[in-house]
Amino acid sequence: MENQNQLSLKEKINQAVSKIHEFTQKQPEIGIILGTGLGGVIKDISQEVTIKYSNLPHFPISTVESHQGNLIFGKINNQDVVIMQGRMHYYEGYSMKEITFPIYVMKALGIKTLLISNACGSVNPRLPKASIMIIDDHINLLGDNPLIGPNDASLGVRFPDMSEPYSQELIKLAEDIALEEKIKIYKGVYAAMTGPNLETKAEYRMLQYIGADVVGMSTVPECIVANYLGLKVFGVSIVTDECYPDALKPAKLEEILEIASNTEPKLTKLIEKMLEKL
Repeated sequence: MENQNQLSLKEKINQAVSKIHEFTQKQPEIGIILGTGLGGVIKDISQEVTIKYSNLPHFPISTVESHQGNLIFGKINNQDVVIMQGRMHYYEGYSMKEITFPIYVMKALGIKTLLISNACGSVNPRLPKASIMIIDDHINLLGDNPLIGPNDASLGVRFPDMSEPYSQELIKLAEDIALEEKIKIYKGVYAAMTGPNLETKAEYRMLQYIGADVVGMSTVPECIVANYLGLKVFGVSIVTDECYPDALKPAKLEEILEIASNTEPKLTKLIEKMLEKL
């Protein structure tokens, strides 16, 4: 039997897509990644097919308790979508290529737009917990990049442009909808650090100095690969804790999940209205 590690990225993508086609022939145009505490967004989705990551070749398995680990095909407002109910993180021990593999698969299934959500901590006092922040730009502090290594030119260019990592068209759409629906939103810069520990006071102060508004442990690798693949990206964060270095308090996972859950209905409405107009 051929060694799985010797397969090319494209061969792994094809194997995963072939397996998915045993469950469904849907060709969704929109992919959605649900972050910490946001898995309940799927309750408003007309579900058609749910596939566990463990049933798909080369898919990493999410080990974080709040991430379900399902690939869901369904409809939101008659729009065909594929949803990652739970993501993988660098701190789980996976490589950058492993945690971004699902993006390649969703692209191969037909998506043109990727909506990414996450929970994060605010280092900007103007962004209190329970805020919704649209990601306008990011800072990669992970010390790694999912595109390092040999490049398959049939997938993307060697040096992808990142002058607009998050689609300004989609950001404008979200801002217009938020105004219409009276949903208070913010816009800012997301910094990604490896975790799994939260940052120190000195690190939060550094993030403030370099221009970050929030900090998290995901999203940036997914955004990089999505841009590499030519997808439009929309990123949105729920601020679940306040990380102000001069007034820092210990964070509790239960409180983080509760804030994410309580803020989720507003984010759900925003995403659903966006899908109506895409």
